[in-house]
Amino acid sequence: MGRRKVFILMVMWVVAYLSFPGYGFRSLRRTTGGRKGSTGWTGQDTNGVSLRRSKRGWMWNQFFLLEEYTGSDQQYVGKLHSDSDRGDGSVKYVLTGEGAGTLFKIDEKSGDIHATKRLDREEKAYYILHAKAVNRFTNQALEGESEFIIKIHDINDNEPRFTKDLYMARVPEMSDIGTSVIQVTATDADDATYGNSAKVVYSILEGQPYFSVDPETGLIKTALPGMDREVKENYQVVIQAKDMAGQMGGLSGTTTVSISLSDVNDNPPRFTKTLYEFRVPESTELGSAVGVIRAMDADIGENAEMDYRIISTDGPGMFDITTNKSKQQGILPHTSVFQPLDFEKKRQYSLRVQVENVHINPRFFSMGPFKDEATIKIIVEDVDEPPVFERASYVMEVKEDAPRNTVIGSVSASDPDDKNSLVRYSIDRRTDMDRVFNVHAGNGSVFILRELDREEYAWHNISIIATEFNNPRQSSRVPVYVRVLDINDNAPTFATNYETFVCENAKANQRIQTVSATDPDEPLGGHRFFFSLAQEAAGKANFSVRDNKDNTAWILTRRNNYNSLQKSIYHVPVVISDGEFPMQSSTNTLTIRVCTCDREGNMKLCNAEALTARAGLSTGAMVAILLCIIILLMIVVLFAALRRQRKKEPLIISKEDVRDNVVSYNDEGGGEEDTQAFDIGTLRNPEAIEESKQRRDIVPETFYPPIRRPVLPPAQDNNGDVRDFINQRLQDNDSDPTAPPYDSLATYAYEGNGSIAESLSSLESVTTEGDQDYNYLSEWGPRFKKLADMYGGDNSDRDS
Repeated sequence: MGRRKVFILMVMWVVAYLSFPGYGFRSLRRTTGGRKGSTGWTGQDTNGVSLRRSKRGWMWNQFFLLEEYTGSDQQYVGKLHSDSDRGDGSVKYVLTGEGAGTLFKIDEKSGDIHATKRLDREEKAYYILHAKAVNRFTNQALEGESEFIIKIHDINDNEPRFTKDLYMARVPEMSDIGTSVIQVTATDADDATYGNSAKVVYSILEGQPYFSVDPETGLIKTALPGMDREVKENYQVVIQAKDMAGQMGGLSGTTTVSISLSDVNDNPPRFTKTLYEFRVPESTELGSAVGVIRAMDADIGENAEMDYRIISTDGPGMFDITTNKSKQQGILPHTSVFQPLDFEKKRQYSLRVQVENVHINPRFFSMGPFKDEATIKIIVEDVDEPPVFERASYVMEVKEDAPRNTVIGSVSASDPDDKNSLVRYSIDRRTDMDRVFNVHAGNGSVFILRELDREEYAWHNISIIATEFNNPRQSSRVPVYVRVLDINDNAPTFATNYETFVCENAKANQRIQTVSATDPDEPLGGHRFFFSLAQEAAGKANFSVRDNKDNTAWILTRRNNYNSLQKSIYHVPVVISDGEFPMQSSTNTLTIRVCTCDREGNMKLCNAEALTARAGLSTGAMVAILLCIIILLMIVVLFAALRRQRKKEPLIISKEDVRDNVVSYNDEGGGEEDTQAFDIGTLRNPEAIEESKQRRDIVPETFYPPIRRPVLPPAQDNNGDVRDFINQRLQDNDSDPTAPPYDSLATYAYEGNGSIAESLSSLESVTTEGDQDYNYLSEWGPRFKKLADMYGGDNSDRDS
């Protein structure tokens, strides 16, 4: 067994040596490198160059290793030997480089090299190592370092692998034989330069007879003609890749290719029926669909897109057909605006429709035609319809002086159905709240219920309802516009309430006013008014009327000079009549006042009645009013300035007379001037009451002597005197007319016993002459800031 192993290794060594001449015998001709006393032989090569044989320094007998070695012993690599090795154990062999000490180990004494692990060429194909011989005792190098390569010999231990586990591909249906589908690729990790371990051959395991694969390139092609997507759309093809050129013993790998047939337009659209029948009520609104048809196409996507159109019909313009692109349906809407569906006129329609593919492939013209035809029958169903008026609206006229129950017109409606039901008429009272009109229920005659006034309403808009007798739910309405014709029944009057004036120095025939008239009537030829002075005033009139023939008139003076003292107001009666028949007239009064005027005729002065009667104010009156307003404003400003300059009486008169005042701003009392209301000096000394001091804010009507009340003995607590004083003050104020105002509120209070802040009263400060330090008040917070400023400031002033 050992001899066979050595023989196999020798054969492999020879093969490797012959394959890599650079690392073969030529490498063994390495010299010891300038060693003294070295000998060799000389000769010539084929070119005649002299050669000198050097003394051999190293020897080894292995360059290759088999990968994936499975033996139980370590795999022998080779042997290192130096000429300096005498066999006495003084030479030590050292191996360095890639894998030295881990993958490869050397026997220090013999120089044998072994591989310690299984090696994989696909991980690393070769290793570069360095060997040297050193003296075991001195560790000095005996030979120069030599480099050699250990190459891993490949075996077929890797199967081919495809780049994808699953391939997806599409090919048009009906493709010719040999149409390329997709190319698959498999790779083998073995050495492609050595043997056939990496030579891959492709074959198809599943998918015949539809597809084939090129054994060398892996290109998949169609193998059958006329593959129809509508018959079978998806195919699963299994491709095998085998190394060793497909020979037995080679390794293989497989992959799956999912091939789908893409659609082409090889199928024409076809109607599912040759005759479609739809029933539609005659009340169908314009634009509503009366039916939906659909043709079937085995193709999908844009190859199944189709268009519908009407090629013939017995009702032109009544119907149309549109294509629903998302559902590939044909929709039939009623499209005629002027011809609604009417069962009584036409009960059935017949249409011939055609459907055709939008995208046609010329390659498949022979499989056509790619269109189809069908017949559509539309049956109109009868619907109970409401009555129909002969007109869409009615216009009627009536004179405003027409008597009651005068017929002004009539309406007419009929039942469009075959049964021809009777119709009953009525007025929609929501359009005739005042009940001015009525209609005859049987024949539709419209008449008035009361007299009309054109000046009140010139037009009346009402609605008349027609209802079937047999079916009251069926009704319709029509608008009726009633125009009230004008008659001359109103007299003209002044256009406005005229009032004017005349100057005292006016001359005769002087124009003082132009008047016009108005009339609510509207004659066809327009208004024509006539103006004249009333006959009863014609003889003694002070003014005259001149008709200007243009619906206006002038009021003229009739004498010179008018005296306002004799008569200040004149009333001129003016008669206004129209030119219609019957003629209407009215007497209107013009008021004229006599005033004093300047030379230019501008009014200067009139009596009081005249001034108040004028519609506006003169310029002089406006100036006077403005001056009065300015003067009042100046007085108010001056009064406010004087109030600000008045010096206020100080609240604190001196340091000895400190007064605590409770000032109320919401009473009718003295306010800030009422400094006599509460006197802190009295609190200091209850006995020192100023009996004769009077209030300064009021004048007492009667002087009452102040009531002297006995001083009550002090209570046991320290606040008894204050409480007694307050009670006494209350009694005095109840009977003293000089007390604060009667509607004011005077509040008396004290802190009471046991205050944690102790007493803050300054009553005892009058009897003690010693100085006290009140600066501690500033430490009690903002509520005692006023006391701190008053007493603390006084002490500082006193000290200064």
